[in-house]
Amino acid sequence: MTEHRWQLPASDAARKLILIALAAVAVLIALYVAAIVVTGSGVRAGTTVNGVNIGGLSREEAVAALDDSIGKVAAKPLKVRAGEQQLQVDPVAAGLAFDAEATVEKASGRTLNPFAMIGSLAGTHQLEPVTSVDSAKLASQVSQLADTIDQPATEPTISVTKKGTKVEHGKPGLVLDQPAMAEALSTAFMRARKPIAAPVMTADPTITPAAVDEAKALAKSATSAPVQVDAAGTVATIPAPALAHALNFTPDGDHFVPSLDGAVLHQAIAKQLKGVETKGRNATFEILKGKPVVVPAVVGNGVSDDELSSKVLTVIGNPEPNRTVAVTMGVREPELTTEQAQALGVTERISSFTQHFPYAAYRVQNIGQAAKYVNGTLLLPGETFSLNDTIHERTEKNGYTVGFLIGPGGVFAEDLGGGVSASATTVWTGAFYAGMERVHTQAHSIYISRYKAGLEATVGWGLFDMSFKNTSPYGVFITTKMTNTSMQVNFWSTKVYDDIKAEFGPKTNIKPFATIYDKSDKCLGQDGSEGFDIDVDRVFYKDGAEVKRETISTAYRPAPKVICGKKPKPKDDCVTAASAKPSTKPNAQVTCALASSASGKPGAKPSGSASGSSSGKPKASASSRGDAAPTQDASPTPKASKKPGKKPSAEATSKPAKATPKPSKSAA
Repeated sequence: MTEHRWQLPASDAARKLILIALAAVAVLIALYVAAIVVTGSGVRAGTTVNGVNIGGLSREEAVAALDDSIGKVAAKPLKVRAGEQQLQVDPVAAGLAFDAEATVEKASGRTLNPFAMIGSLAGTHQLEPVTSVDSAKLASQVSQLADTIDQPATEPTISVTKKGTKVEHGKPGLVLDQPAMAEALSTAFMRARKPIAAPVMTADPTITPAAVDEAKALAKSATSAPVQVDAAGTVATIPAPALAHALNFTPDGDHFVPSLDGAVLHQAIAKQLKGVETKGRNATFEILKGKPVVVPAVVGNGVSDDELSSKVLTVIGNPEPNRTVAVTMGVREPELTTEQAQALGVTERISSFTQHFPYAAYRVQNIGQAAKYVNGTLLLPGETFSLNDTIHERTEKNGYTVGFLIGPGGVFAEDLGGGVSASATTVWTGAFYAGMERVHTQAHSIYISRYKAGLEATVGWGLFDMSFKNTSPYGVFITTKMTNTSMQVNFWSTKVYDDIKAEFGPKTNIKPFATIYDKSDKCLGQDGSEGFDIDVDRVFYKDGAEVKRETISTAYRPAPKVICGKKPKPKDDCVTAASAKPSTKPNAQVTCALASSASGKPGAKPSGSASGSSSGKPKASASSRGDAAPTQDASPTPKASKKPGKKPSAEATSKPAKATPKPSKSAA
């Protein structure tokens, strides 16, 4: 019997499939509509920005949440580390900004993308914050960083003297990689703050080694032989040392440009051209009946400095005998004409100061020589006065003799130029009351009683200078006067301020002095003095009111009491005058000091003081050494020289001066 199965007609099966499919679609549409309703118009669920969950929040709430979290981080200063330097960059000033509203906008509102809706409903969505960068502001901040971080390469230098050519080789520097720094700041400002290592690059000197060798070769040739100058038939010779003195090399790009100082060259042949040149003179001033008057300039006739330097420059690379130049004769115009001098406004005395000192022959010689060099100085507007440059190195050739100065440890010693610091104090105090701008002044390392504490200065050749700048629109003419016990300085110009006064603060941080014994033949002996700190204010007045105030702060070290002789044994209670070297004081008494004592009070009160025309602030620190001579009550014990052939100087203490002392760098 055949089995038969029941089957729906084909049309019914198709109909059933269609019904199932329609039902599935209906379900999906229902879920889709439900998802649209669930996601709503706020931030989609599961949305995070840099770890901050803003999912499900309204737009306003999400913006507030991001501003309160990420926004605060983005606004914090960025720290940049460059070696030992720690620098900060303000993101706002650098044009770095976080836009919370734009960030929220990316995650807000309904979406018709079913896959995005499924992602929102099923998990989290990481959203990148929206930021903006103002390139101009960022570049400006990075440039300021570079100004601080950059250590430009040191270019080589060449100096030529009669002893030869000296080369200071260049050294590489470090410069900020500015594009990389800008990228680092842009990347880091949205992150937790950590120091950013500044990207730096090595910067080589611009001038090449080949250029250095070329300049050295020219310098060697230039100073190998003299140059002959034919001036209207008169032949003068510029010696090789003068060529060395006049020759300079100036960096220009990747090479050196040689030049010659025409004034130096002309000075070298001036005597040889005396018969064919008429000497000129710059305009200057003199004081007549207490008033400055112009001394007219004189136009000269002779060889031009500029023509001389340019012509000689063309032959210094030649060997002999091809080292001769011909120059023309013409008018030598003064550097300062009469009309220019009349327009400088040098019309009145603006300050005067007199510094007194105890008589000693070396003081009169050394201070007087310095005063001669300073007298007649004309300081034009904007120019800087240097005492070392003005009074020259303290040598016998320049007019100086041996005197007392402050040596290491505050102990007085002898050297050429001792006492010159009195001229430094005199000129600086006059400049102080004249309103000159302090460039550099250095007080003595120890206090010397004849000076105003905190308002004094010293100099040391090759160590430190006393310098000030004329910042007024007028010229300043400086004159000096000397006696055997004083130096006076006067500044002539036009007053800018009605009055300038000095206000002296109290002595603070008092430091006791020690007592030391010196059994060497060079012992001079001296009284001790306490160290202390002091501030001096320079106060400027106009129309009766204070308009400016400056402060000079000085710290003096204690000066030890020096006893010439062997330190007494512990059992000895006293050291008599007879057991030590002779004292400078005629009626020396027994000086008692416990052997174990390390300090004591000065044996005499300070004597002597400076006086000025005004009662009269920049900060200054005391020097470790200076060239001051000691005060009368602290004078070293005089000793006769043991070297044969030395002639004594006519000093008040009858102390012989050494003719050829060993050079000292303590000061001069």
